[in-house]
Amino acid sequence: MNFTVKFLCILFLAGLYCPIKIFAQTTVIKGMAPGAERKIIRIHTPGDQITFWEKQLAVSKVDSTGHFSMSVTLDETIIVTISIDFHKADMFLEPSKTYDLRISPMEYDDYTEVNPFIQSQNLTIELPGNDAHELNALIGSFNSIYSGFLMTNFNALYRDRKKVLLDTFRLQIDQHFGSEKNTYFLDYTAYKLASLEQLTQYYNQAFLAKKYFTDKPVLYNNVEYMDFFNNFFTKFITATSNTIRKIDLHVILHGPDPYKNMIKAMKTDSILKNEQLCELVMLKGLMELYNTPSYNQEEVLAVIAETKVKTKYPENRVVAEDMINLLTKLKPGTPAPEFTLLNREQKNVSLKSLRGKPVVLGFWTTYCEGCLSEMDLIKPLYDKYRENVHFVSISADHYFGKMLIFINLKRDYTWAFLHIGDQSDVLKDYDVRSYPLFVLIDKDGKINKYPAGQPSGDLESEIQKILEQ
Repeated sequence: MNFTVKFLCILFLAGLYCPIKIFAQTTVIKGMAPGAERKIIRIHTPGDQITFWEKQLAVSKVDSTGHFSMSVTLDETIIVTISIDFHKADMFLEPSKTYDLRISPMEYDDYTEVNPFIQSQNLTIELPGNDAHELNALIGSFNSIYSGFLMTNFNALYRDRKKVLLDTFRLQIDQHFGSEKNTYFLDYTAYKLASLEQLTQYYNQAFLAKKYFTDKPVLYNNVEYMDFFNNFFTKFITATSNTIRKIDLHVILHGPDPYKNMIKAMKTDSILKNEQLCELVMLKGLMELYNTPSYNQEEVLAVIAETKVKTKYPENRVVAEDMINLLTKLKPGTPAPEFTLLNREQKNVSLKSLRGKPVVLGFWTTYCEGCLSEMDLIKPLYDKYRENVHFVSISADHYFGKMLIFINLKRDYTWAFLHIGDQSDVLKDYDVRSYPLFVLIDKDGKINKYPAGQPSGDLESEIQKILEQ
């Protein structure tokens, strides 16, 4: 038996595999997307799987024949989202591999006159080759078996605690996938089964923690590890932990050196002897405290920010940074998301170019009746404040021409009109869920009010306040 085989056997006997990081390698994603010609295709991944803050990995344009090609640099397996407009699908990418995708044909423009966040549908992606041992195929096959088992036996598992069913299912999975060697897949299935152990109360919480967390590596990029982590440690510091919940965290957060004392409080629970895990559980708990009314949000944010600076673990630094981004997104005083869009003359206009004056930003569509009535009320505000305030209306209509026809008919609409074009990420950046949406941005490009009042409501008083500052 050679060294590599011996080494893997030792890992297997020791429990779960430890992810082995390799040097960053190029992964290629190419293929065809009929119907998406000349549209933008993007690849995102969660920066971490506690906040799920999106990180864009690659962006390209589908050519006139429906072909596309992108590449990303990876040092370990990750889950990504591939999106065209608001349509998307998830898949797993491994380092150094080439994926030749076939995205099923669809009429992307059928959904242009409705709220895309509600009406978007999943892309259907195929990987030609029928390789049953490829990671996406393995996970798809496993999930199908798992879902069927859970649907058939949920009551018996959850209500009746029939643990023997889980034993039988483990044997079934072992018979089906016992020869597989993909470490990501092995950890994926192990933590998926761990969720069933928790559901059936197969083991108590302390044993589950010891078996799956205390002496095991933190698998930041394994979706099932992190799903089990998130479920297991939900409300851990305020309810589940018998020791931490007895500590007055208000005193710690308000007192001196809150980061050090929070870590000290976390370590009172014996299952958190792994320092890296301890800090990650603390971060998850802090995000929950931020959304708990009795806690001071600024104090909680301060500890998260201190964690970002003081942590020894790069992965926890990423989590802390993403957490700050998520919790402060679109809050007063934070930078307004940048954009560059075409105006009515088809010239690029950036948000940065508007610095020096406050900006009233409005998102609208021609098919939104409420938008059109509010638009009529922008006119007097524009006439009154145009010397001191930029007014910008961003059309989310699919076609540039539709916006142009509308504003050409409204010759007194002389303020800036921009078109979203293929920059759909702008709608995500501003969390546009319905129209119209107004945002007030200060002269330095920072959020002043989100969402701002509408012209028929408090918008004018908010404009007056920002001009007085």
